[in-house]
Amino acid sequence: MAEGADSRGNPMTSTSSKVPESTISELLTQWDDYHLFQLAKFYRERLKQAIEEGVEGLSWMLRQEEHFSGQECEKVTKLAQNGKRRDSSTLFLSLVAEKGSRARRVMWESFVRMREELPKLDKILKEIQEFGPIPDVFLEIARGLTELPTQLKDVQQKHKETLRAQTETLRVNTILMREKVKVFQLVDRYAELTVISTVRDRRLVEHELLARGREHEELRDKHLREELEIIRNDELFHSSFSRSKSKSGSSAAVAGVPGIGKTTMVQKIIYDWATGKIYPHFQFVFSFKFRDLNPINCRINLRELVLDQYPYFGNILGEVWKNPEGLLFIFDGLDEFKHRIDFADNRRDTELQYMCPDPECRCEVSDIVYSLIQHKLLPGCSVLVTTRSTELHLLEKAEISVWAEILGFISGERKEYFHRFFEDQTVATAVFKYVQENEILYTMTYNPSYCWILGLALGPFFTQGGRDLQRVPKTITQLYPCYIYNILKIDGRDIESPRDVLLSVGQMAFTGVSEKKIVFTDRDLIKYNLQPSQLLSGFLTELLEREDSAQNVVYTFPHLTIQEFVAALAQYLTTDCRDILRLLTEAHSTSDGRFELFLRFVAGLSYPGSARGLEEFLGPFPHRTTCRVIDWVKKEVKCRIENADRRSLLNSLHYLYESQNCALAQAALGSLDTLLFSRFQLTPIDCAVLSHAIGFCDKIKHFDLCGCRIQCEGLQRLGPGLYKCQELRLGVNALGDSGVKLVTAILRNPDCKIERLGLNNNGLTESCIEDLVSALSTNRSVTWLELEHNKLGDSGVKLLSAALRDPECKIQKLWLNNIGLTDDAAADLASSLPENLTELNLSDNNLGDSGVTLVSAVLRNPDCKMQTLRLNNVRLTDACTADLVSHLSKTPSLKDLYLGSNSFSDRSVPALRHLILTLPSLEWIRLRGNQFSRTGKKKLRSLQEPRPGLTMEL
Repeated sequence: MAEGADSRGNPMTSTSSKVPESTISELLTQWDDYHLFQLAKFYRERLKQAIEEGVEGLSWMLRQEEHFSGQECEKVTKLAQNGKRRDSSTLFLSLVAEKGSRARRVMWESFVRMREELPKLDKILKEIQEFGPIPDVFLEIARGLTELPTQLKDVQQKHKETLRAQTETLRVNTILMREKVKVFQLVDRYAELTVISTVRDRRLVEHELLARGREHEELRDKHLREELEIIRNDELFHSSFSRSKSKSGSSAAVAGVPGIGKTTMVQKIIYDWATGKIYPHFQFVFSFKFRDLNPINCRINLRELVLDQYPYFGNILGEVWKNPEGLLFIFDGLDEFKHRIDFADNRRDTELQYMCPDPECRCEVSDIVYSLIQHKLLPGCSVLVTTRSTELHLLEKAEISVWAEILGFISGERKEYFHRFFEDQTVATAVFKYVQENEILYTMTYNPSYCWILGLALGPFFTQGGRDLQRVPKTITQLYPCYIYNILKIDGRDIESPRDVLLSVGQMAFTGVSEKKIVFTDRDLIKYNLQPSQLLSGFLTELLEREDSAQNVVYTFPHLTIQEFVAALAQYLTTDCRDILRLLTEAHSTSDGRFELFLRFVAGLSYPGSARGLEEFLGPFPHRTTCRVIDWVKKEVKCRIENADRRSLLNSLHYLYESQNCALAQAALGSLDTLLFSRFQLTPIDCAVLSHAIGFCDKIKHFDLCGCRIQCEGLQRLGPGLYKCQELRLGVNALGDSGVKLVTAILRNPDCKIERLGLNNNGLTESCIEDLVSALSTNRSVTWLELEHNKLGDSGVKLLSAALRDPECKIQKLWLNNIGLTDDAAADLASSLPENLTELNLSDNNLGDSGVTLVSAVLRNPDCKMQTLRLNNVRLTDACTADLVSHLSKTPSLKDLYLGSNSFSDRSVPALRHLILTLPSLEWIRLRGNQFSRTGKKKLRSLQEPRPGLTMEL
């Protein structure tokens, strides 16, 4: 499918609004064997992914039609059941291909039958409905691979040799030894990253690196398997992913957070093309980095732009332009481009000064890039653009055929990275084990650059026998001083004043954070009293990476987080700390998240232990600065507690966590008794930070986590401290049965103070009820239990009834609405209801007249304390009205009665009038959604005059 933008302009996968005249089933009957063969061939790689989760069912269908033997079907199924689903789907497709045309047709018919169960397969079928069976554009490209003219063959060979030489090695900085740079063969060091053929719809507010850790585990476990399609480097332009009805060319956008591997991915694409592994239909590939285009301040044309980087093309470019379908232009790092390209600016298509119709036309660099992406210049060529995720909005109106996002490492790829990073596998195992056990450090290891920082910072702790493992970093702030310390230890003694140099670098880094700038020039260095010559030797080469290009020399920090840490470190190296409070307050008030990690670093550095090693080279940190930061954090936490701004409060708690200052935390949080984060998505790191905060609270009256999507991992990181909460709301968090096991451990704590426990809408089944019942049998604090909107069923309710029968049971309010309860379990529930029960919610269950009659009969007990009874939408009819009224009228404590959305008619009006007249305690009755006539409603409303305190919903 073509990719587009949603109503808010966010890139996303779109589906055609055009309704096809024929269904896919009808189309299959119209297509001959050749069409189906081409479809299977064209979509083969995507089909491998699309059918993985349903390959057993598909195999069985082929077996039913006698195209698969029993042995073949069993072989496919066995692979799938052993976890080798991709191998299983590959085998399935190969077997069908061997069987011939009839089996192929049955396969496609089976795909149609399975489409609702397999979202990826459904997506492919929708594309086929829209585009038809023959991918004309790509078949034409494949047929159009004409023989290169003789004069172009030599320059193509020269071009490939040049690109191969430029991309065949990876230069990796290291601070673990005196060897500054290690050079690896790209093919040996390149780590495959997971790239998905869509861009998730999210406008990032908080810090990118932290935000992308948010759903990573969920994506790996669920969405990657069921919905998101993985796209390989060689599929961006030569597969169905980039299929377009336009013949003017294809543009692809690849997004990702800083350090995720966008530039390395581009390097691999260029290397693979130069060595003949991918994209044979591209005759020439031209690659540019936006950071190299920034210094060009004059009008220029595409010919000069190419010759400046690839001078050996000489005067032959005119021949190259004649076949634009054979050209791929790559532009890396749109977020680093200093000129904004407005793709929604209509002037670019109407005013001559913005137009760039041919390669010889002189114009601004931004106009050249715009014209290539929009296919105004060299129509038919292909363009690849990479950018940080937060800058995707720049491409909202661009003609992008494929949107892709790099997710980074998933599954075992993280572990594999560490084992490739360290030559000593014992060290690799130890470092990875330590990172894996630290939830703060592990969450961000989907990012290759972050793994690189972890390896450099943690490696010495596990390679040097004399190091104290107790001092291994536990927080993000503690990690980066180790990184800087390892640099200083090797090179710092050769620098006359490392403190002054780091202060200057830090000031430049802070300006970069403020202005969202990550690329610096010689002019920037000189502005901050840093001589470019310093980068030729010494520890500064490890802080700023130098990159020479044809246009200029630029410098970047190895990773955005290093830039942010050095910016924070600079606040402690200056002797003038008068403005730090204003700086921190202004940074915290910035809404786009650019200062989020910077502020965490500043707070973390206020703890003396965080930077103890750095003082050996940088001298002591000013005591006044430390005190002012601590006072600011304390004030900030207290202020955010009072104004209940969830995001600001969470950020403040992160500052407190990074500071690792127990006295400060106790002073700031001791009186905190309410934490409300309902419908505010929390990361696993957020949960760990909240757990840290709860540890310093005396008690929590109300902790609301409804709809925070914390899942089991988040709940586990919140830890046993939840026993302090009086009201704990955990609804809508996808905890599942396994999550309840964590909850029951909290309930068994002898000091548990939980009175209200909300577990609604968590995907619970009867399997978890036994654990819950066991915990409730020893717990004496829970008085309000919410289990609504779970699939407990009758069997689950019968198990729960055992706990309710316990004479020591303290439950007074029980919500069991919409749990799949029927009249089969009504007798068990009725016999177990505690006498002190004051509220019961059974709405949206299929109880019927008999089930409700059984439950309501219990309310005749003279000791019954029931005040609120909710029976909305439980399939009641007029037949049970007399019995129901007879029972309820004997419940003098009843105040609120909900009988909405049932099947009562005017026949029930007399009995309901009798109930209202004989039950003076009744304050509220809901009858809306029944089948009363206008006359019946009027008779019921007439009771409100003698009962002015009664509220009636009709």
